[in-house]
Amino acid sequence: MTVTETVKSAVGLPTDSKPAPTREAMSEARLPIAYRDSCANLLIPLNRCRYEEYYLPWKCETERHSYEKCQYDEFKKRVAKMDELRAAKGGERSN
Repeated sequence: MTVTETVKSAVGLPTDSKPAPTREAMSEARLPIAYRDSCANLLIPLNRCRYEEYYLPWKCETERHSYEKCQYDEFKKRVAKMDELRAAKGGERSN
């Protein structure tokens, strides 16, 4: 683990080896705006693989699994952050 990865993990930033794609790359890949998140770097090759393999369900399994895992990890981070905010408010809900 490098120094930058150690600092990123201590601060809570993602330590992906692949940087997030630029807006131009996401536009070029025709990603819908709703899917332009921190997992977009995995969705672009997945969509390219799906297109090249005619959307066959048994193809592109590794790409799909890595994208879905990224989405799940992001969900867990959001839930943990919401629990943290709720605990700071004394258990009150925001709505």
